[in-house]
Amino acid sequence: MYQRDTITAIATPAGMGGIGIIKISGPDALHTVAPLFRCPLFNPASAKARHLYYGTIIDPQDSHILDEVLVSYMQAPHTYTCEDVVEINCHSGFVILQKILELVLQNGARLAEPGEFTKRAFLNGRIDLTQAEAVIDIIEAKTEAGLKIASRQLHGALSEKFVLLHDALIEIIAYIEAAIDFPEDELEIYDSRDAQQQLSGIITEMEKLSATYQEGRLYRLGVNTIIVGKPNVGKSSILNALLGETRALVTPFPGTTRDCIQETISIQGIPIVIQDTAGLHEGQDEIDKMGMDLTRCRLSQAELVLLVIDGSQRLDDRDRAIIDEIKGRNVITIINKADLPQQFTVENARSLRLTDNVVLISALHNQGLDHLKELMYQTVLRFPHDSAAEILITNARQKNALDRTLAALHTARNAASEGLSPELIAIDLHAALQALGEITGTTSTEDILDRIFDTFCIGK
Repeated sequence: MYQRDTITAIATPAGMGGIGIIKISGPDALHTVAPLFRCPLFNPASAKARHLYYGTIIDPQDSHILDEVLVSYMQAPHTYTCEDVVEINCHSGFVILQKILELVLQNGARLAEPGEFTKRAFLNGRIDLTQAEAVIDIIEAKTEAGLKIASRQLHGALSEKFVLLHDALIEIIAYIEAAIDFPEDELEIYDSRDAQQQLSGIITEMEKLSATYQEGRLYRLGVNTIIVGKPNVGKSSILNALLGETRALVTPFPGTTRDCIQETISIQGIPIVIQDTAGLHEGQDEIDKMGMDLTRCRLSQAELVLLVIDGSQRLDDRDRAIIDEIKGRNVITIINKADLPQQFTVENARSLRLTDNVVLISALHNQGLDHLKELMYQTVLRFPHDSAAEILITNARQKNALDRTLAALHTARNAASEGLSPELIAIDLHAALQALGEITGTTSTEDILDRIFDTFCIGK
């Protein structure tokens, strides 16, 4: 339930920095800050909106000055939450931020729940749910391409699409219900072929949108990728080469990597969450065995496997054991050490029938890396179009609601094709409208809203 009280939170990340911001939103935002703020030009009764006031924050108990600050005031409804908003810009540091926050809380504000500022923006009609979810996507964007997609959604590109679909569905429902309300004129008002044709048009548009989910998910979450191979084939060298920096230790001695090292790289805008792992082999000691267990655990979760084979050596039983272990997975075979005389070739790799995706590289000399990156891109992104120009579904909640909408629409269209009564068709159309409304939030329940906004950080 929406409480129209005044909330506050630290809006900047934890840690040392130049500026820290405490945000206050609600009907008493100005009066909550006033007893703490000393500025000759500031008067809560006549404060000017969109102005910065320079002054000090004091402890009201002893008038001790805590910090020099800038206080901004923004007046409802022209704010992020559509409420009065005050922001205290102080120096960043855990102690000072916590102390000022405590004083604001003591003065009548309540600590905001996770995502409550954005939730209020939604409840006050400033944004819909797709735009609210785009806020967290912008914060968590791993690549520039992902940021662009989230930014378009924040500015309503996806919302506008759903509004058009919603309005088209409303028109069909009105058409069907007119036949229910005026049965004596049914033959003139209702034509099942027209209903089928209209529903087919909406279904086609929704199916196109639903089909973008896998691509949208890639740009939002990235691809969980793991580098595997026996010890000393150059797995860590490949990670370093892909990153363009030394992240993993590289030595001539097998088994240098014992733990999993994880980094994110961008390949044509797609985040590739790549993990360098311990070489798979029979563990010599307890640490080795722990490393093997961790590698196999991460391997079971990976969406893309980069199998590394030393091209300067013949394939041995350790290589074959790993190949058997990853059969059936999405694999790219990397033949490393192309700068040395080759004992294992691309043709040898293809003869194993593990995958057609084989690339010859030298991680030491950065040879073949562009080919590897292109192969990774083609392997994980099997879509012919350019995402930069598309509206994409990026999260599972939207995808689920859209698919439930489609299921109800298919049932309604089938009912129309079978000549069933308009009353039965209307039931399915209203179910579709309910599911479609969940995407933008027009029909969302309180528990759905809580689940969405609980994923936000406090202060957003």
